[in-house]
Amino acid sequence: MSTEAIAAEKPKRNYNALFGLTLLALLVLLWIILSVSTQSFASANNISNLLRQGSMIAILAVGQTFVIITGGIDLSVGAVVGFATVIAAMLINAGVPVFLAILITLLVGVAIGMFHGFGIVKMGLPPFIITLATLTSLRGIGLLMTNGNSISINNDAFQEFSRNSFVGVPNLFWMVILVGIPAYIFLHHSRWGRYLFSVGSNAEASRLSGVNVQRTIYMAYTLSGLCAAFVGVLLASRIGIGNPTQAEGWELQAIASSVIGGTSLFGAVGSVHGPLLGAFILATINNGANLLNVNAFWQRIITGALIIIIVYFDGLRRRGK
Repeated sequence: MSTEAIAAEKPKRNYNALFGLTLLALLVLLWIILSVSTQSFASANNISNLLRQGSMIAILAVGQTFVIITGGIDLSVGAVVGFATVIAAMLINAGVPVFLAILITLLVGVAIGMFHGFGIVKMGLPPFIITLATLTSLRGIGLLMTNGNSISINNDAFQEFSRNSFVGVPNLFWMVILVGIPAYIFLHHSRWGRYLFSVGSNAEASRLSGVNVQRTIYMAYTLSGLCAAFVGVLLASRIGIGNPTQAEGWELQAIASSVIGGTSLFGAVGSVHGPLLGAFILATINNGANLLNVNAFWQRIITGALIIIIVYFDGLRRRGK
């Protein structure tokens, strides 16, 4: 990396660190306000439920962030989650060992991500179109596979995993850490992570400088598919069924979490810790709104307003460069 690039990287890292601390302070402030304004928010049971609610969206948001950094979008992640619950349920009920069933489900997610990469790179389709097509197709395929019914999972140990805790922390939250740490190292401390930012900044300039742009796009969408399939496994464990209609709208929550976490929809800007915090900020808002008996419709309005505000200021920041 050149001296100029190193010099430019330092303020970017400082900005990411400062923004991350701001998000953390906002999350803490929300927890304090809700602890004072409601009787049950700070209870151990409610905090555990909040962590479980936010964990799966947080993992989805990490995968979505890889894609958005390249300047793309993945609208299929919610459908991939629902489809993955069906695959996992059918395999486990067929007597396939749980570990192997999980591995096959993850490989299905990888294959879907690679298909998206193929559609973008080789077929020249916009990311919005190819992932939107997958969203609708996977829902239909899943419904055909299940005849429109839910599949109950006949494995108690598989279901207990997502409902149990380790040292008082829900297992689902430990899965966020399991995904978050390698994702952080990959994005911020590897050349592959630098390639994602480079492609999002200027794909043609990246190609001329020796970056394999096509492979980088494949990698981003494959990681997104993998994260979505992993969330599908976790969701199947939590609810105990396989249903292709599950996780409807989760793609929008993942995008919202990523954007609230500082990822720019224009590409080339993002982090891992930001979307994770963004997911738990959204989960806290939704949880607090439920405890305060706020109409669920207002929760969606608040989320939409947050996205508009953050994207607007991101645009101002870009124009001010």
